[in-house]
Amino acid sequence: MSDTARDDLLRRREQLQRRSLQLREDWSQQVQGLRAPLGLVDQARAGVHWLALHPEWPLGVALVVLVLRPGRALRWAGYAWQGYGLFRRAQRLMARPPLR
Repeated sequence: MSDTARDDLLRRREQLQRRSLQLREDWSQQVQGLRAPLGLVDQARAGVHWLALHPEWPLGVALVVLVLRPGRALRWAGYAWQGYGLFRRAQRLMARPPLR
């Protein structure tokens, strides 16, 4: 490889490294606004994970509500059943092949 070609490659490499550094800095500044919302999402995910590992707590709360407020518990169970039906109906609609 000739010296000029080598110098051109080294110069191009330096330009690309500077550009990469600039892009990383720009990106770092742009994503600062996402820190708080993504932190909340992480906390929610961790909470759901904890509940999945400890199902006795939500079941215990549901049992207490059922014993103390049976009417309210049954009403909410009805809402949950309707919501599940809507969810299943939406799943079936999404699984259909598209119309032509």
